Amino acid sequence: MAKNLYIETYGCQMNVADSEVVASVLTDKGFKVTNDINTASLILINTCSIRENAEKRIWNRLKAIRHLKKKNKGLIVGLIGCMAERLREEVLEKEQLVDIVVGPDAYRELPLLIDEAESGHKAVNVLLSREETYADISPVRMDQNGVSSFVSIMRGCNNMCAYCVVPYVRGAERSREPESVLREVRQLFESGYREVTLLGQNVDSYRWENNGSLIDFPQLLERVAQVNPLMRVRFSTSHPKDISDDLLMTISRHENICRHIHLPAQSGSTRILKLMNREYTREWYMDRINTIRNIIPGCAVSTDMISGFCTETDEDHQASLSLMEWAGFDFAYMFKYSERPGTKAAKKLKDDVPDDVKTARLNEVISLQNRLSGKSKRNDIGKVFEVLVEGFSKRSGDFLSGRTSQNKIVVFPKENKRKGDYVKVFIERCTSATLIGTIAAY
Repeated sequence: MAKNLYIETYGCQMNVADSEVVASVLTDKGFKVTNDINTASLILINTCSIRENAEKRIWNRLKAIRHLKKKNKGLIVGLIGCMAERLREEVLEKEQLVDIVVGPDAYRELPLLIDEAESGHKAVNVLLSREETYADISPVRMDQNGVSSFVSIMRGCNNMCAYCVVPYVRGAERSREPESVLREVRQLFESGYREVTLLGQNVDSYRWENNGSLIDFPQLLERVAQVNPLMRVRFSTSHPKDISDDLLMTISRHENICRHIHLPAQSGSTRILKLMNREYTREWYMDRINTIRNIIPGCAVSTDMISGFCTETDEDHQASLSLMEWAGFDFAYMFKYSERPGTKAAKKLKDDVPDDVKTARLNEVISLQNRLSGKSKRNDIGKVFEVLVEGFSKRSGDFLSGRTSQNKIVVFPKENKRKGDYVKVFIERCTSATLIGTIAAY
């Protein structure tokens, strides 16, 4: 029987990068990646456990593909990633939906675990590691456009935010050897890629020490930018307590480091931030935004916001809205708080904001951000931006689509341009999601 591997990825960019590592491990063992789940001999669901809704989606997906095992008795189904680590017993025993459960630090063991599952035994490895970074594995690129890709520079997290399950399911921080990062970026450029996003739960914490020398994140970022000026560089995510002036100065010195910083606020209330254990105040966050805009004029800033965290009052909620209004965020990921088992908040704080109040507050946050995002795009009308072409527009083969350095989508007539080109585009108008323009006259 053909050894066909089908991977579904849920959650963050880190999970996308992890799926590419998994694909590499298994293609080295004779598997071929397929996009057709019906031809698969091995189905892996790469999971996210950060929010309750993400877990519900994955439970529903596992139940939806149960019929495939009835059709194909030899089919192996595996759950990998964060949810696998957290819910291994329930997944294996209670629901009987999967054959393999593999945590985010055990992907090298997949071939052995598959052999075990094929012999009729449930296979599990969810041990966390203090060393594993997969630095020596060349990921199998599963992205669709062949222009932009991800490179993981570190794993784990030491920030014990009260609401967050990541430190428990991904372990402590460990950074990847810098030369392996640079080697992967060079390989991407030589393969035709023109944009790379450096990934970490908190990239600002990157530290590599060897023989008394230290490389921190600003130094690594600069080295990556120097691989080739035609390689755009992005990174995600920065923590407000750690983002340094040194990092901002590094960005300002290199045109190919994108003018976009994702800086999760989570709340605009200092009282709530303290309960969240975010280790900064509203005033500190505002100072960081001001510093970003002073050092890097025109830099876009996006954020995360949580509505309805434990004990949140209407005054706290209004503080979040006023922070958003003041900052004028270009984009935001917005959620209502969902308690995650095992976290500090679940152990020590009462989830006491009624769900209907959480929903109402979240809707206000979303409505405000929609207005701010629209304003941000309207402010770009009449300006010229350099756009990296990622492919055709979804609506027409006569138009191309790409992104600005500020991470905004632009659609424009293709003329003689193609995927991977840099194009100067004059912005004529916008929709709620897209900038629309024409190629600028030189």
